[in-house]
Amino acid sequence: MEYAAGCYHKAVWRRLKQVKGSAVTTHYELLVIGGGSGGLAHAQRAAEYGVNTVVAEAGPLGGTCVNVGCVPKKLMWYSAHYAHQIHHVADYGFDVSVNGHDWSVLKKSRDAYILRLNGIYENNLDKRGVTHLEGHASFVDAHTVAVGDKQYTADRIVIATGGYPIVPRIPGAELGITSDGFFELEERPQRVALVGSGYIAVELAGVFNGLGSDTTVLVRKEGVLRSFDGMLREELELAMQESGIRLETGVYPSELRKTDDGIVIKGEDNREFGAYDAVVLAIGRAPNVESLNLEAAGIEQDGYGFVPTNEWQKTNVDHIFALGDVTGRDALTPVAIAAGRRLADRLYNDMTDRRLEYHTIPTVIFTHPPMGTVGLTEDEARAQYGDDVKIYESRFNPMRYAFSEEKAPARMKLIVTSDDEKILGCHVIGDGADEMLQGFAVAVRMGATKSDFDDTVAIHPTSAEEFVTMR
Repeated sequence: MEYAAGCYHKAVWRRLKQVKGSAVTTHYELLVIGGGSGGLAHAQRAAEYGVNTVVAEAGPLGGTCVNVGCVPKKLMWYSAHYAHQIHHVADYGFDVSVNGHDWSVLKKSRDAYILRLNGIYENNLDKRGVTHLEGHASFVDAHTVAVGDKQYTADRIVIATGGYPIVPRIPGAELGITSDGFFELEERPQRVALVGSGYIAVELAGVFNGLGSDTTVLVRKEGVLRSFDGMLREELELAMQESGIRLETGVYPSELRKTDDGIVIKGEDNREFGAYDAVVLAIGRAPNVESLNLEAAGIEQDGYGFVPTNEWQKTNVDHIFALGDVTGRDALTPVAIAAGRRLADRLYNDMTDRRLEYHTIPTVIFTHPPMGTVGLTEDEARAQYGDDVKIYESRFNPMRYAFSEEKAPARMKLIVTSDDEKILGCHVIGDGADEMLQGFAVAVRMGATKSDFDDTVAIHPTSAEEFVTMR
């Protein structure tokens, strides 16, 4: 830390000299394309090590997560969460009446909060002496990038441009909105459909439903979150049904059509759904690379347009690296941040083996109730270990619903090997899952066994104690 702090001060001093001087710097040691979570994490860590760094970003700093992703999504989740909790406060003696919800007030507060975060990110770059170029970046050659009408060269270049929502190529697709459009809504639609089965579809469905919209989720196959453990999917679909969210399966949209009553969705099997006041298209995300002119630098892409990297985040061009969603790996903000910081540690602080290991990555889906997972699903465990797998599972009503007629069950699952009972997977859905999983993820990554969990004294009364008391 002393070395990093010393480099930090040197970087600031060097930046001050650049600002005071008359010459304009066009060559940098490091040029980062993309001012999102991963790009900023890498740039700032490198600058702390004394590296002359520039970040090119055309939009507001913070990328998807801060502007149209994790942060504003979580704020919307809180609003719907409070709406759910209001239904139970009378059980605890409160006399509460709700006179409605003002979506515009929520949006105004949320947008102001995001704007403050944009400013904080800008200040953080300034404090570390990182130059910020506002504009789209495009490769001229393997060492040169154009931003606007100026060109910049760099010893190393990092691509961290993230992704964007996919819009299906079907008639009437322009009648729908993506997750980006969700954050632009000035008022809450009363009737809404979400097309998709992943994180975004189920999370935004929970927000709409919690705040009073008539909500439908349309999926192509049999259910939501198909890559997750079956227990989580089963319990979430039950919770969605109990809350009033309709789930329509086997729907392959072929057309969106505007009618006098709203937007109608037509499927390939000629079934029609709607009418809706809004349709959110949440069918996936594509890499944000179209304007980069990657060919000019000789950078290879895979069949989906992502920029593949090796275990060191290196592309096929020796001095060009990529991290975050643009690589097609786990599209999670903490993954991009971790990859960016580790890359800077390795390149600029002599930590030669420092890299992100893309396994045992925990994640939380902010549904109602939230759900979290780390490690293998049961299907993955059985495919890898065969019959040498044992399952521990618990389903219960959390204590907070002791006085309520309406319950929101919690459910937990531990997947272990049958010989030493090493924990392969840890899965939970229920109130508080988003906060409790982090600590258990540490244990799973360290190789904890079921006996380690059993020997840990429970914290009572909590839902989390179920993980260390399962039999």
